[in-house]
Amino acid sequence: MLATVKGYYEKGKIVLNEKAPVLSKTDVIVTFLTDDKPNNILKRTPGAFKGKITLSEDFDEPLDDFKEYM
Repeated sequence: MLATVKGYYEKGKIVLNEKAPVLSKTDVIVTFLTDDKPNNILKRTPGAFKGKITLSEDFDEPLDDFKEYM
């Protein structure tokens, strides 16, 4: 069973806003929702590869491998 309970983390402890819907010892996964952006993510620049990628003139032509199907 999966259940979600909202709460907060403060001074090394996790405090739940409501009672957990389990009665016995249960494994949990804690996800921290922060507004901080990681420093190691590079910012994308739109158009960074403009003029660096080209397609051959016959790009849209049928491939020889598929002639028997056409």
